[in-house]
Amino acid sequence: MVTALLAVSTHLQHTAALRRSPARRAGVREAIVTHAMADSNSWATVWDAPFLMANAIVSGVLPRETPRWWIRRRTDGTWQDLIIDDDTTYDYFHEKLRMTRGAFYDIVATCTPFLQRSLTHYRTPLMSEQLVAFALYRWASGETFDSATSSFGMGRSSGIKAVRDVTNAILSAYADKIAMPTGRRLLQVTRAFAAKGFPNCFGCMDCGHVYVDTPANEPAENYFDRKQQYSVIAQVVVDLDMRVLDVHVGYPGSIHDAMVLINSSLYRRAEADTLFLADAVDLPHGVRTRGYVLAHNGYGPLPWLVVPQLTVK
Repeated sequence: MVTALLAVSTHLQHTAALRRSPARRAGVREAIVTHAMADSNSWATVWDAPFLMANAIVSGVLPRETPRWWIRRRTDGTWQDLIIDDDTTYDYFHEKLRMTRGAFYDIVATCTPFLQRSLTHYRTPLMSEQLVAFALYRWASGETFDSATSSFGMGRSSGIKAVRDVTNAILSAYADKIAMPTGRRLLQVTRAFAAKGFPNCFGCMDCGHVYVDTPANEPAENYFDRKQQYSVIAQVVVDLDMRVLDVHVGYPGSIHDAMVLINSSLYRRAEADTLFLADAVDLPHGVRTRGYVLAHNGYGPLPWLVVPQLTVK
């Protein structure tokens, strides 16, 4: 191995000297070439196989080994880094898009029929992969459009349109993914909650805050929440596996959780008895229900909403 390394080093030194020599010094260049070939032959006689293999790798005849995770290629932006197919890209997907490479391409394949754009004389449409990657990166990082679009090779207006188009594509392609469980999944969920002491429970509900810039066209104080930041509220229902069953987003950050619930489609469906599709069961204390969700005591008790009961001793 040492012999091979010395041979490669000598070969590279002579090659560099050859490249630096001016074209008019043809005799000197010819002498350098002859000397390099002689040295190569002398090293090869010492140990032919390692030298020939090392020289083939250096010259590009044999491919190099795929870079491992500790060697990250640097290119012209986030998008160019994502499309490189090597081991480092898999970690890069987790870092930038918060998902695996396989999950990303599954989303692309599902959303592509809803993202097809026509080719015109004025521009070539961006690839579906690039549009989806930019939207996911924008959501995962919260980076501004001015900064994020430059690393994806698109303009600001194209970035804004890409996020809007991908949002609509996801809503169309996955219209039935965010829904209350049915069939076998319903049985799994209710059994899991029953094992925790909540028979026939569908999920848990709470509200979170999504931080936003200061609103420009609406009263900013409406969005100023209790943590002294501007936000909108996201009301989410999840099961024991943290799968999202229902989501309602958009109310200003200063609104109370209970008020958000009353104005959501979840409340209207539950009150109309169309939210839970399970068969009615009898619970202790004479309670009969088709399903319910758990929530904190900031909400008022409802027939389909179970909250903690505070007792005063």
